[in-house]
Amino acid sequence: MRVVTLLPAATEIVAALGGAGQLVGISHECDYPASVQHLPRVTATPVNIQASGGVIDAEVRRLHEAGKPVIGIEADLLRHLAPDLVITQSLCDVCAVAGGGVHQLATAMDPAPRVLSLEARNLDGIWADIHRVADALDLAGEADEVVVGLQSRLGRLRALRPARPSRVVCVEWLEPLYLSGHWVPELVRAAGGEDVGAEPGSHSSRREWREVSGLQPDHVLVMLCGFGIDRARGELDAVEDSEALTCLRGVKVSIIDGNAYTSRPGPRVVDGAARIHAALAGRPTRDVEPWRSSR
Repeated sequence: MRVVTLLPAATEIVAALGGAGQLVGISHECDYPASVQHLPRVTATPVNIQASGGVIDAEVRRLHEAGKPVIGIEADLLRHLAPDLVITQSLCDVCAVAGGGVHQLATAMDPAPRVLSLEARNLDGIWADIHRVADALDLAGEADEVVVGLQSRLGRLRALRPARPSRVVCVEWLEPLYLSGHWVPELVRAAGGEDVGAEPGSHSSRREWREVSGLQPDHVLVMLCGFGIDRARGELDAVEDSEALTCLRGVKVSIIDGNAYTSRPGPRVVDGAARIHAALAGRPTRDVEPWRSSR
């Protein structure tokens, strides 16, 4: 089977199932695993993804207001690759190609590939998506093994839960401020905390820093969507809002690689839970870094 994935989580799910050899194309954002990085990139974006969070947000809003896609498909390349299966998602138009455009393009191809849209909003949804991808690849047995292994790892983390969980707020974007939702509150709970800023399965929410202070968190986890440690640190160091600085000075703050471990609804969210646990326990590890304002 020839498979094209239009978002990083799909690529990671296919690889975790042992299906990387069936991939013939991936998105411009796919950066894991290393074994598929040579594949053609079938998506592109006009947004400068190396810009600051504020600039990226403004550009995304401008594209939406103009009715233009944030991420588009290289249609000629997709037709050339002639996939049997295209995997996209329905969660966020900023993170992957809008589903309607994928279906329209696929329908016009001859033969038309199957389009599978990932739908996860919480951990159960991630497990279900892994099974759905496995079924499409005829790898159902591998899905059972992958999901049971991930659930077992989360179970071991839950067994370490302290008697008094930390009150946690998870920041997905800094300018403007968004708090994480979806599966992140479940990761926090498995890691020994209580996410006081969101409920499992909820959408990420636009908030103000005074609201965050009102939640009285013990710990703020900065896990920016699409940003690794270095870029997230740069965003934090550039914060000038007085309410933000007051809030961040009053609590423990840790940076986690949100790009790799918390933004993508795939197998590595369990690695994200382990890193959240390390942050809450005060044990910095790879892809986890404490932060303190210098102002």
